[in-house]
Amino acid sequence: MQSIKANGYPIYFNENGYEALNSHLTENKYSKLFVIVDSNTNEYCLSRFLPFLETEIAIEIIEFDAGESFKNIETCVQIWNVLTELGGDRKSLIINLGGGVVTDLGGFVASTFKRGIDFVHVPTTLLAMVDASVGGKNGVDLGNLKNQVGVINVPAMVLIDTQYLETLPQNEMRSGLAEMLKHGLIFDKKYWEQFLDLSKLDFADFDILIHDSVVIKNNIVMQDPTENGIRKALNFGHTLGHAIESYFLEHENKTTLLHGEAIAAGMVLESYISWQKKLLSAEEYLQIKETINSIFEKIPFEENDLIPILDLLIHDKKNEYGNIQFALIDGIGSIKINQEVENELIKIAFEDYKS
Repeated sequence: MQSIKANGYPIYFNENGYEALNSHLTENKYSKLFVIVDSNTNEYCLSRFLPFLETEIAIEIIEFDAGESFKNIETCVQIWNVLTELGGDRKSLIINLGGGVVTDLGGFVASTFKRGIDFVHVPTTLLAMVDASVGGKNGVDLGNLKNQVGVINVPAMVLIDTQYLETLPQNEMRSGLAEMLKHGLIFDKKYWEQFLDLSKLDFADFDILIHDSVVIKNNIVMQDPTENGIRKALNFGHTLGHAIESYFLEHENKTTLLHGEAIAAGMVLESYISWQKKLLSAEEYLQIKETINSIFEKIPFEENDLIPILDLLIHDKKNEYGNIQFALIDGIGSIKINQEVENELIKIAFEDYKS
């Protein structure tokens, strides 16, 4: 597949990516090479990745425990200390091999160590391939609040090898699929329509769908790298989705949700709001709701969940001057940003979701 030119870095696919990475290593004469993995990618992906590297540079593997609960500043401190102990300097390179937690955290570690060193993303989950590794956002959670601390800083390159998806559980594949659905809903109706009946989808062509999803996200990011305008479109489903994800992460009596599971619910809720705001027809809303609910199990919300979820909205990064800002669908394939939504309508959206 053809590489994609992003804002200051290239995105390569499959074997072409390894060739480009090896050329990059040769040209830049790095002093040391650090590969950051979590416990999952250390077990399932590292053995595929390392044989592709053609370099005499010393390689060190840095591992941390898998899971969103470890995407925090404490993990960063541990990795910064390890980098220091192993002699990392400003001519070192960090390769982040893993899912969204690894690329988010690893990019932040690299962007801040020695005031910033080069890094490369090698995403190994569908979610990381189509979303987390593309666009230059790096960061960590603050307690249970998603992505509250971070920077926008681009990698030297992104290498997407879809063979890593063979190791991925089905729920992780669905998690990434949520972001692909979002890209169609906000930007490309024809792309969205390819997912209306997954039984008709030829997964031999899934590489092309991934490539097209990355193209959509990259097109939006290129127009607005620092999220002052149209890039906010990518937050469709995330205003409520992130609040739901944070709430379920915080409460021990709740099952922790994967990012895509929370975002899928957020997209249904925010589609309902779009309909009620007369931005979406009833037919379009029902199509969205039925399609997403055919792929994702409904999240079991209880009566006392709603108020704390609403309270978490105030921490959303799109908020300005204390006002909660939504990105809402303006017909499938189009979006309106900076939309204010009253709490009463959000509560009604949850009632509709549960019905």
